[in-house]
Amino acid sequence: MKEKKRVLVVDDDAGHRSMLKTLLSGWGYEIVLADDGMVGVKKVQEAGFDIVLMDMRMVNMSGMEALEAIHQYNPSLPVVIMTAYSSVETAVNALKKGACDYLTKPLDFEKLKLTMARILESIYLKQENETLKQRLGKGFERERIIGRSAAINTLLDTVEMVASSDATILITGASGTGKELIAEAVHFNSPRKSAPFVRINCAAITETLLESELFGHERGAFTGAERQRKGRFREAHGGSILLDEIGEMTLAMQAKLLRVLQEKEVTPVGGDKNIKVDVRVIASTNRDLADMVAQGTFREDLFFRLNVVRLSIPALGERREDVPELALYFLKEFAEKNHRDIKGFAPEAMEAMIRYAWPGNVRELMNCVERCVVLTRSQYITFGDLPFAPGNQEPEDQPGQVSHLPMKDIPLVEVEREAVLQTLDSAGGNRSEAARRLGITRKTLLKKLKQYGRA
Repeated sequence: MKEKKRVLVVDDDAGHRSMLKTLLSGWGYEIVLADDGMVGVKKVQEAGFDIVLMDMRMVNMSGMEALEAIHQYNPSLPVVIMTAYSSVETAVNALKKGACDYLTKPLDFEKLKLTMARILESIYLKQENETLKQRLGKGFERERIIGRSAAINTLLDTVEMVASSDATILITGASGTGKELIAEAVHFNSPRKSAPFVRINCAAITETLLESELFGHERGAFTGAERQRKGRFREAHGGSILLDEIGEMTLAMQAKLLRVLQEKEVTPVGGDKNIKVDVRVIASTNRDLADMVAQGTFREDLFFRLNVVRLSIPALGERREDVPELALYFLKEFAEKNHRDIKGFAPEAMEAMIRYAWPGNVRELMNCVERCVVLTRSQYITFGDLPFAPGNQEPEDQPGQVSHLPMKDIPLVEVEREAVLQTLDSAGGNRSEAARRLGITRKTLLKKLKQYGRA
């Protein structure tokens, strides 16, 4: 007997919840209801679901907040946002924060049915592909990394050479160049490919919590430690761990990490027992660690431990011949996600994209294409759709510029929002740098980001 797919419906409207339960049950789904975002998050933590239907506006916890909390716990769980407040801004924000689709109320039942079927079919195919990949023992497919420039081919040749070893890898490159993708390539081409590949962003967690995240903790080790935690190194046992943004780690944490690399064992916070771990370490950074060593902000001994093999990823501006292939890849992806029939780029638009310097690298290009897909009114993206200010200078001559919307029929508040968010992206997410480029205080920038749902 085929197992029913479990659907969690999160909506504070009792009538809407009841209607969806009746409708979805009739389609053969097993339905669980939640009347608030916090309740929905708790249910996800307590039981397994195949898909979540989430209302956007709820009293205690909004759909956007619940979406982020759910994906912190289970990043792969597909969440479909439902809202009666349809807008381009809401759609883009929901998709950027991890929603797999976006539906407006009153719901189109046929569209809902097709959307759910498509998402579940995609999950099934992904699982099948992973199973096939493991069975055949294939490594990371080179085709996943878009680009055929000499710089990228040289990088991938090096990846294939070093992946089979057990050497520690240091991946360097500007923000948005694809360091995590290269780390995946190293892992899935290595003998460890069938074991876990664990990622952690060292810049996103405070020093106290980072130690617990990396090495684990015992129950009662600190306030809030209600149960024992293994830590990321033990989770990665037999596999690889990616320490992203390693340059943001404090000197105290660097010393603790160095010990783990030397002794190949971890000591959980609040514990006195050393636990052996077999983990390949891959570190990545957009900072110059050698310069940090000279300044005394990064340990020289740790730098030498990490810098056994260095993989330097070229900036997109150094391999502009890859721009067309990348742009078309992102166009197809975002057109499908947003249900837009967009066939390609007008010649003048592609020419401008090739000339542009892309200070935000591949991430900036991806955001540019996504914005164009959402806002264009034709089947081909034109130069006027690009977030580059028309003028006499070539875009590459203005690396610090703020991209602009086409001015026709665009409210001033939307122009400001686009300028702020694109400047933040081009600054690699560095809020202080973005505020400097915009000529405003960091406090003002944070206030605006909160208004945009990006705080």
